[in-house]
Amino acid sequence: MKTVTILGSTGSIGRQTLEVVENLGLKVVALTANNNVELLKEQEAKFKPDITAISSEPGGADKLIDIAENSGADIIVTAIAGTAGLEPTLAACKTGKRIALANKEPLVCAGEQVMQTAKAHGTEIIPVDSEHSAIFQCLHSKVGKDKKIKKILLTASGGPFRKMSRKQLETVTAEDALKHPTWNMGQKITIDSATLMNKGLELIEAMHLFNVPPEQIEVVVHPESIVHSMVEFQDGSIIAQLSHPDMRMPIQYALTYPERVQSLTKSLDITQIGKLTFEKPDLERFPCLALAYEAAKLGQNECSALNKANEQAVELFLQNKIGFYDISNMIQTAIS
Repeated sequence: MKTVTILGSTGSIGRQTLEVVENLGLKVVALTANNNVELLKEQEAKFKPDITAISSEPGGADKLIDIAENSGADIIVTAIAGTAGLEPTLAACKTGKRIALANKEPLVCAGEQVMQTAKAHGTEIIPVDSEHSAIFQCLHSKVGKDKKIKKILLTASGGPFRKMSRKQLETVTAEDALKHPTWNMGQKITIDSATLMNKGLELIEAMHLFNVPPEQIEVVVHPESIVHSMVEFQDGSIIAQLSHPDMRMPIQYALTYPERVQSLTKSLDITQIGKLTFEKPDLERFPCLALAYEAAKLGQNECSALNKANEQAVELFLQNKIGFYDISNMIQTAIS
């Protein structure tokens, strides 16, 4: 029986991971949360882990790092939101075990260090983000040693504001932005989806995960969210991964890879889809994505500045203290 540690078990990804873990019959070794003590107690009573920790308590951050490095689990799911997940992820990279990576900020802020540390310790990183899982699956479906990638096609839902004009976007609120048409996610990621910064962060993450320059990653708006990403190879062939938009599928794949087993996600009836549409993103209406491309080309410091400025700007937006385009303006200032 595989054993699992979940860093960030009370968040959206953490809760869905526990659904998958229960369905697969895996043993939970450790659970951590930021400040949702009540939910963590419920999870502890149900899954009976050996260790639990609250990171917001005194000494909690150090305990988190210790659990990441020393829990002894076969798989460490890193689902801590934001830059708070960086040090625990780096600690997990030293275990020589498998990391199911559900937190993109460590790769955005310190991608080279994370990947080098994992390689040095023989640690396997399997992405959990639906898009990166799709790319991973497309690459691993290819027969042959040389993965000659021509282009990664990273799909984006377009968020709730896909059809709005720039003038309309100037007056949208956090409440508007939290009404995502497809995915059920936490507040921060949902706002990032509305600004397309989520796709910008995923662009930087993909750059490190798959060792490709930003010029070889094309973001494509795909509102149906059925094609989770695609890879074009040198011969012109494009391989795609399709499924219903359900995070439990990529979570499960990260836990069971290379095996595929029955999942909680319902089967996709392609005859019922009707159509699949793809559009180029509008970088004028959604400048956060353009800023992410810029930072990716400039280097690690600019990526870190972009990420931290975005975290703080999103928090201010959620508090209704700034407007939609103030987010990208603050990020531009930070990069500059």
